[in-house]
Amino acid sequence: MTAPAPAPGGFDETALRHIVMRTCEVADLDGSNARLLRGHTNAVILLPEAAAVVKVARRGTPASNVQRTTRFVRWLMDCGFPTVPLHPGPEQPLLVDGHAVTIWTYLPQPDHPVSAAQIAKPLFHLHNLPTPPVELPEHDNVRAIRKSIAAITAFPTATLRFLTEHVDRLEAELAKVNFALPTGPLQGDPQHRNALHHGDEAVLCDWDTVAYGHPEWDLVTIEVHCRRFGYGPEHYEDFATAYGYDVTTLAGYATLRDLRELRMVTTNARKVHHAPESIHEVLRRVHGLENEDLGMRWRIL
Repeated sequence: MTAPAPAPGGFDETALRHIVMRTCEVADLDGSNARLLRGHTNAVILLPEAAAVVKVARRGTPASNVQRTTRFVRWLMDCGFPTVPLHPGPEQPLLVDGHAVTIWTYLPQPDHPVSAAQIAKPLFHLHNLPTPPVELPEHDNVRAIRKSIAAITAFPTATLRFLTEHVDRLEAELAKVNFALPTGPLQGDPQHRNALHHGDEAVLCDWDTVAYGHPEWDLVTIEVHCRRFGYGPEHYEDFATAYGYDVTTLAGYATLRDLRELRMVTTNARKVHHAPESIHEVLRRVHGLENEDLGMRWRIL
C-alpha cells in the first residue's frame, strides 16, 4: 500500500498493513493488491480482488461508535434505502487488534464525481425516514467545534483565541435561529465524496457522522461544498431545485453556514498531528474566516 499521508487513520504503514491482513484472514478476503484510497480521517483500503473496501476507524475511535454506524446501515439496507451496502460475511464491525474495522461492497466509479443534484434524492429520502431503531446522537456542531478546538496542538494562541471567540458568537446567534424543516435522521456530512454512482442513481456512504437533528444542517453542508470546492453556484442551485428547498433562504442561513465552515476547519485542525502537510491549508482557511472571505476556494484535504 502507498500512503498519501504520513499516518493514515493515525496508523503507521506497518500497523495498518497488519490490520488489513488480519481483517482479510478473518473475513476470508483476498487482500492482494490492496490499495489505500483515503487516509485523512479513517483509513480506507480497496481490495480489488475481493471487490470490497476495508475501512479502519481512526485510531482511538470507540468501537461502540462504529457499531452504531453498522446497525444504522443495516436498518437502511432493510428499508431498501440507497446506501453503499456492508459486505456480506462476518458480523460487523470486526475488532482487529482492538481497532474497529468495517467492510463494504466496492462500487466501481467513473472519473466524474456524483453531482449535488444527484445527492438530493437520497438525502430527501433520508430526511423523511421514520425514526430509526438505533439511538442516534443529537447533531451538535457547537459541541463538536469546542471539542476540536480543545484538541488542537499546532496553532498559535491568537488563532485559538479567534476560533473560540468565533464559536462563542455563533452559539449565541444559533439560539435565535428558527428552523423550517422537521427533525429527522441526518447524514451529517453529505457531499460529493460521500456519495457514489450506482447505475443511473446515487447512493450515500460514509455514515460515521449520522445523527438526529434539523435537515438544514445537511443542506448547508452541500451549499458549503459547492461554494468552497469550486463546483459553482449553478451546482448548488440544481441541488436545491431537486431537493425542493433552498437553505440559503432561511433567515438564519448565515449562522448555519458559518458554524458548518468552522466545524470543517476545526475538525481538520485537530488532525494536523496525523497529517502535518495539511497545516498550511488549514491556516489559510482560518485566515479566510478571519477576513470573512466567503468566496475563497478551499483545497481538498
